[in-house]
Amino acid sequence: MHENLPIFLESRNVKDDLVLEALYELTEKEIQFRNERAEKINIGISNFPYIRTIDDFDFSFQPTVNKTQLLELMTFKFIENKENILFVGTSGVGKTHLATAIGIEACKKRISTYFISCQALIHKLSKAAYENRLDDALRQFGRYKLLIIDEIGYLPQDKQGANLFFQLITKRYEKTSTIITTNQPFSKWGEVFGDITIANAILDRLLHHSHIIKIAGRSYRIKDKIESVNGGDNQNRVQN
Repeated sequence: MHENLPIFLESRNVKDDLVLEALYELTEKEIQFRNERAEKINIGISNFPYIRTIDDFDFSFQPTVNKTQLLELMTFKFIENKENILFVGTSGVGKTHLATAIGIEACKKRISTYFISCQALIHKLSKAAYENRLDDALRQFGRYKLLIIDEIGYLPQDKQGANLFFQLITKRYEKTSTIITTNQPFSKWGEVFGDITIANAILDRLLHHSHIIKIAGRSYRIKDKIESVNGGDNQNRVQN
């Protein structure tokens, strides 16, 4: 800031009696700059697949999503209370979008956040176990105040993967918050993890203090196609 002060004062044509006011304005700008830089850094290291916000979400396309509930969750009381969020729905309905939007807002609040797919997470834990550093990996993923685990259920897990996932969820239980996205109902998690006992133990810890958001609707990925077809049909009706 001190390097920019002479230029700033000269640009404002500041006299002695206005120096204090000018310094205050410059300090405010410096604080804003540092906050914006911190936000970008936090978002950058959190491994999000893309940048999405709650304003980008089309609630009219997915009317089963309660916007008021989402906005309440984005006050982050659920993190203070060590609660979890589970988004459940078929592919393409916006689960990852909403999980990412919450995560990005958490980063802006300087809440330590990390995003990872279930498959990538289990791969990292398996690799750590093979290299005899599983405890370090569990500590690493256990320390985030908010861990977002995406796409549970898209691929089945073997027994080792299920056990590793259970260990991580147990480590985070009632200490930190986790957001889950899944395309499978909880009744099928026994198939996902290959063991009904482990699946129930995982669900028991995730659901104990949680907010469950079920999304029933059409896929966003075909939304534009549908609108394009409907638009074409409407145009044809006008022409006919």
